[in-house]
Amino acid sequence: MIFKNFKVVNFVFFALLAVGVSVLSLSTASAQEGAEKPNPKLAKQAKISMEKARGIARAKEPNGIIEGAELEKEHGKLVYSFDIRNPKGTITEIQVSAKTGKIVSVEEEDAAAEAKEKAEDAKPKKKN
Repeated sequence: MIFKNFKVVNFVFFALLAVGVSVLSLSTASAQEGAEKPNPKLAKQAKISMEKARGIARAKEPNGIIEGAELEKEHGKLVYSFDIRNPKGTITEIQVSAKTGKIVSVEEEDAAAEAKEKAEDAKPKKKN
């Protein structure tokens, strides 16, 4: 009798564990793949969607995890910028033109550059 109940308890435990892991992985993936809400003025100028640009960036760095995504003006160009944690543990920043869908730049950031960018992002933005 004890062994019969033990099997049921094990089954329930592992079933709940599997469900919990699935929910956790889905919520983590959506948070990592998420993006900042784009500036409406910039979004109107974009010719391709964030999703399409994300696919282009993923094709360039397929084994990474997107940790940040934004639509921004960089050096006078409207780009989607993706920070992708690559298998080496560093960040590869891929910029995709929001007008043509072409990759504008690919840069790998070392730990120092990553820390500098985080510090700059934490500063309050100036209003024009």
